Amino acid sequence: MDRFDAMQVMLTAVECGSLSKASRKLGQPLATVSRKVSELESHLKADLLIRSSKGLELTPAGRTYVTAARTILDQINEAERAAAGEYIKPKGDLVVTAPTMFGRLHVLPVVLDFLQAFPEVDVELKLTDRVTHFLDDQVDVALRIGDLADSSLIATRLGAVRRVTCASPTYLASRAAPAVPQDLAGHAVISLEGVSSPASWRYWSNGSEIAVHLRSRLSVSTIDAAIAAGIAGAGVIRALSYQIADDVRARRLHLLLEAYEPGPRPVHLIYDRRNRLPLKLRAFVDFVVERLRDRLAAAAI
Repeated sequence: MDRFDAMQVMLTAVECGSLSKASRKLGQPLATVSRKVSELESHLKADLLIRSSKGLELTPAGRTYVTAARTILDQINEAERAAAGEYIKPKGDLVVTAPTMFGRLHVLPVVLDFLQAFPEVDVELKLTDRVTHFLDDQVDVALRIGDLADSSLIATRLGAVRRVTCASPTYLASRAAPAVPQDLAGHAVISLEGVSSPASWRYWSNGSEIAVHLRSRLSVSTIDAAIAAGIAGAGVIRALSYQIADDVRARRLHLLLEAYEPGPRPVHLIYDRRNRLPLKLRAFVDFVVERLRDRLAAAAI
């Protein structure tokens, strides 16, 4: 039995919550994953997992073992990084994640400059609008828009973006611009929700929330499509300010209801610093922070 491999399989099973999910993540047959966990339990002469229809639960011995195994594997990873020279000069692979549109507009150009400056670092840029998990998705650094949950992650604030309401001059030529959020009830609305369910847009006035429930005339699955439809005059849209900054400056879209906007959403660069920081990660953070701050400031409207 390869004990280090068995440790990794065990930790993956615990993190995934089931042997079948661990099997898919590791790319190994379920029978192999189950066998390795069983062999580890036989070697330790202790039950580590309780298997049930609800998933996996650690026994007291399992909790103790998992804590120790994580420490051991972290130390091995540290030793491998040191041996590979990651603490001598920036080199190796780096996984970066960002929201799809923000990543395309702002993170990608900065990453391309970073690759030019650090030829021995390779970057995998994952653009996704779902919240990624550092351990499960093997992410090194992430860009997040919105309030952060309390965690052990290191967060560097880059700036803030607004959630804005807007429509095209063509659309506004046919009807009066809404003066208060409630006026949206008489307007065509483009949403990112299902047509069969009402859209709910929230605004603020004198410290109180105003929830406006609307039935959209058009529902789309991406913000790019919503913006395109808004520019075409199909109705009123909501977007984050960086997403429509160029369109507002070019007067393809006009801002509405600015006095009722919710508070700005913070933008952070976050990373995990449980261990000594590899130079590739330190170099990336140092390189991109000011550049992304500048791009956010330039995108402000």
